[in-house]
Amino acid sequence: MPLAFPAPLAPFAARADETRGRLHAERESTGRTPFQRDRDRLLHTVAFRRLKHKTQVFVFHEGDHYRTRLTHSLEVSQVARAMARTLNLDEDLAEVVALSHDLGHPPFGHTGEDVLEEVMEGAGGFDHNAQTLRLLTKLERQHGAYHGLNLTWETLEGAVKHNGPLIGPLRVKDKPLPVAIEEYAEKHDLWLHTYPSLEAQLAALADDIAYNNHDADDGLRAGLFSFDDACEVPLLGPALRDSLAAWPDEPREVQIAEAVSGLIGKMVADVLAETGRRLEASDPQHADEIRLADRATASFSDEMTEQLTVLRKFLFSQMYRHHKVNAVRSQARNGNGSPMSKEWVSHCLGMAIKGRMASVFHELGCPLPPLELEDHLSYFQEPHSGGLGWGLPAAHGAQLAERDRLIFATMGDGSYMFANPTVCHQ
Repeated sequence: MPLAFPAPLAPFAARADETRGRLHAERESTGRTPFQRDRDRLLHTVAFRRLKHKTQVFVFHEGDHYRTRLTHSLEVSQVARAMARTLNLDEDLAEVVALSHDLGHPPFGHTGEDVLEEVMEGAGGFDHNAQTLRLLTKLERQHGAYHGLNLTWETLEGAVKHNGPLIGPLRVKDKPLPVAIEEYAEKHDLWLHTYPSLEAQLAALADDIAYNNHDADDGLRAGLFSFDDACEVPLLGPALRDSLAAWPDEPREVQIAEAVSGLIGKMVADVLAETGRRLEASDPQHADEIRLADRATASFSDEMTEQLTVLRKFLFSQMYRHHKVNAVRSQARNGNGSPMSKEWVSHCLGMAIKGRMASVFHELGCPLPPLELEDHLSYFQEPHSGGLGWGLPAAHGAQLAERDRLIFATMGDGSYMFANPTVCHQ
């Protein structure tokens, strides 16, 4: 019998002791709930550690003071846990969904994703949520009995439905279902037509809260826009002016930190108030009533949503498309030896498909792939062996398994980082 969350829960909370289970049956832990085990497995993965070099706006070598996707994920999990605790939900489930939400992003910020989207255009494009699912269910190799982490249904549901329903009349994006999600759903139905649990919905909103506030913080610290300009923006402006009034003699960095802290609190309070109103109106008595609702239960208020729209437009124009950021994007994409140019990635993809990885590494001046890449190389099928072999395919006569495609890139200092493998149907 699975252990239950060690505190009273609301009737509409997800329940670890009533989990829909895992794709591969396992003996239950005597000391941890299923969702706690999911979190612990995730924390020990290679994919989670790789987030330290992945960024959204800046590139990782620009300074230790700016967020990476790793620090962002930790901040999202803190906000998600706090909101889940307030509503008497399972905070462990909220935490693991929050920690997993960025795993599928490639390196090199938005540039890496843009290039992968172009390269994979003929095969349905690149979807980072689908890539997250592949990492969790196939690419991570931590156990001998199965591929992936064998996480619970509830965790996988929250990860894949980060933005809401994927199919049916409530789907949030009018685009085809990514192949990786479609294939996995055939053997493990994740109810793609419904909303996820309330814990997962809060994790998605925690992502919005964290990245809007922390991008504003990083943008101010990097000098991409001025303090005075930021003071004229809804949400951010009032928070900065309040901080300046309360702490006029403190350094600017303290004033910014105080403003960001206050704004996070304001946005969290807004989510809890609006979610409380929706819960009162619908009075759900089971977690599945949250899933089957005709709208999201967790949400910002209409007023907050409008103000966030203005803040996002400001950040897009003043930060994400700042000339300094665009210069780095252009260099990464088009420069000499560029790590994420469309042509370079296409070349490496083609070499991988032909099973000629040794030639690629030779061209890059590396005699053999670094040790940290061996988990990705395991996805080359050894002929006649019926198993998945380790090592360099060309050296072992291996052939690329059907539909597994490997895309990778070099960093500027000569080290190697993989943009995670992507399903590609020819």
